Amino acid sequence: MPETPSHAPAASDSHSAPRSSQGKHLLIWIVVLAAFAGLFYLVYRMQAAPNAATQQAKKGMFGTVTVTPVTAVKGDIGVYQEAIGTVTPLYTSNITSQVTGLVVAVPFKEGQPVHKGDALIEIDPRPFQAQLAQAQGTLEKDKQILAQAAMDLDRYKAALARNAIAKQIVDDQEKIVAQDRGTVAADQGLVDYDKVQVGYCHITAPFNGRIGLRLVDPGNAVQANSTTALAVVTQEQPITVIFTIAEDVIGEVRAEAHKGQQLPVFAFDRTARKQIASGKLLTVDNQIDTTTGTVKLRAIFDNKDGALFPNQFVNARLLVKTLKDQTLIPTSAIQHNGPVAFVYVIKDGKAVMTTIKTGSSDNGMTAVEGIQPGDVIANSSFEKLQPNAPVSISQPNTGSGRTQGQ
Repeated sequence: MPETPSHAPAASDSHSAPRSSQGKHLLIWIVVLAAFAGLFYLVYRMQAAPNAATQQAKKGMFGTVTVTPVTAVKGDIGVYQEAIGTVTPLYTSNITSQVTGLVVAVPFKEGQPVHKGDALIEIDPRPFQAQLAQAQGTLEKDKQILAQAAMDLDRYKAALARNAIAKQIVDDQEKIVAQDRGTVAADQGLVDYDKVQVGYCHITAPFNGRIGLRLVDPGNAVQANSTTALAVVTQEQPITVIFTIAEDVIGEVRAEAHKGQQLPVFAFDRTARKQIASGKLLTVDNQIDTTTGTVKLRAIFDNKDGALFPNQFVNARLLVKTLKDQTLIPTSAIQHNGPVAFVYVIKDGKAVMTTIKTGSSDNGMTAVEGIQPGDVIANSSFEKLQPNAPVSISQPNTGSGRTQGQ
């Protein structure tokens, strides 16, 4: 029986090993290609999603936009100058003592209204009354001496007429009478001075106004000509507001004032939203502040309700003049592209971008040039509007831009 060669199985194994290796390499390449294909699909989807969103956004942007319309109207608008002002009383008096003495009474109540002549502070008058009485006594004595000298002069003149005395005696007596008259005049001046000193002991209100807090009490000693105030009185009705404007517009303000116009001034609170009082321009300062390039103005207010308080900060609005027959639109409808102002005028169902020139603004309305009264303008959805974009009206146009614009 023939023997099987011992190397036959080894040959068979050598042929099957290459086939197994090739199959593994093929499988690896298939997996790698599948991975690349999956990665490519994911990248494609990621890029396609933003493009679709962008296209959708563009489609919505250039589609029909719903807007709120307003209509340009013809009307009048004021030209204002605005500034921060300070409420300043017409009169402010820091009451001080003109004599040295002891305070015996303070009859006023803190913060009360006072009228001219009302008693405010009483200083002990007795020392000054005693001085006055002494001066009056000296005056009376010297008056009698003058009367005696005048009587002697009359006698001497009669005797001279009869040549009974020398003329020198008459001349001397005339000079004595003149000296006595001077003494009486000096005495009278001293009496008047002492009367004034007594009057200074009774301190009264110098004008109608309101007194502040009490700064001195009974029993306190006060000094003459001291700078320490005993009380402060301010006039509040009427009252003024001092504010400043730029020197560039002072010519226009003065020109209107010289026409005899009473220029209105309005006082607003710190937020410039609530009007406190209305008054009129009283005067313009006579010089410009070179450090700020501004000039001061003073406006006067009746202040019957006491709304304006001394040293209060307010926002002042000066009406310089009123422009007639202007084209007015709501300020909110005006858009800006750098220095250029424009609006979207609605024509034939489209938003037509129109460049305008703006003027004065007041109460949410602005005077403009470049459009005509009656033009319908978009007043909303500006983030969606594009030139010539189709639009739809969100509500019926009432024909009053002033109402809708506010």
